[in-house]
Amino acid sequence: MRYKVVPAPADRALLTDVHEALPLVPGSVEDCCTRIRDRTTVPSRDEAREWLTFATALGLVAETERGYHRVRNPPEPDRLVENFRENVFGVEEVLGALDDAETPLDDSAAFESVRNLVPRWERNRYADWESEWTDKVRLRLAWSEAFGLVTRGDNGYERA
Repeated sequence: MRYKVVPAPADRALLTDVHEALPLVPGSVEDCCTRIRDRTTVPSRDEAREWLTFATALGLVAETERGYHRVRNPPEPDRLVENFRENVFGVEEVLGALDDAETPLDDSAAFESVRNLVPRWERNRYADWESEWTDKVRLRLAWSEAFGLVTRGDNGYERA
């Protein structure tokens, strides 16, 4: 399964804090989001839900029938990056576009690499879905930079 939710800001230290805030014993979404909000700098429950989903995609959190829980042995850094690439919708495609580009790509140009992948229901969900998804690509690029996959210069992003 590929997850679409990517939180802002792209902050690896905050990701560690989110992981540590979660219980070892499975808890409900509400309990986990409250813990994230109360034990980190994440300001709201909605944003905490984004962090919970993202941490799940990265393999830092597991979901069971009884709820979510922190994994005791988080993935090694290389595996964390691979989980990001494999489990977050659009990341592989954006990175592929950067690999193929002869010059750095800005957010809008990178968006073009996922434009045709955006499901119809996502397009219908937003009045200006292209702007919404350009923002989503921007977050993927920021996290790609945080994970050392890309660098950002004055003219846009390029592969590291």
